[in-house]
Amino acid sequence: MTTDVMSTLRAFYASEAAYLTDGSGFEETARHLAPDVVMRQASSLPYGGDWHGHDGFRRFLAAMRESWDGLWFDEQHFLDDEASVVVYSRGRLRARRTGRILETSLLQWISFRDGLITEFRPYYHDTSAVLAALTEGPSAVQPPSAD
Repeated sequence: MTTDVMSTLRAFYASEAAYLTDGSGFEETARHLAPDVVMRQASSLPYGGDWHGHDGFRRFLAAMRESWDGLWFDEQHFLDDEASVVVYSRGRLRARRTGRILETSLLQWISFRDGLITEFRPYYHDTSAVLAALTEGPSAVQPPSAD
């Protein structure tokens, strides 16, 4: 993986986590995104669907922020083929409404052009656990099995 792409991705993840925590810094997040960026989320999620361009991505992050007030990565692994990166992430999210902590993992297929992110395709380990964290009471959500 080129240093530029890795730097872009790590800076993006840091700015995304900060935005979810305190709602600031979208400009920092946007500087890592191509103008025609697309975020493709699972349709079953409250922030599901395809989000296009910087305006769409800002609206996506606002929808994520309505759902979550914290995001922490505990483990990440990266594989690349020059124009795209596959990222395995294991981490925790805290649901804004319920206060529940979701421990989960996901894969993301992330595409790049000219050093900027053009597309995200996240694949969640368990979207039903995501929904449960957002809708059920304040007890802890069980982490996924280590299979």
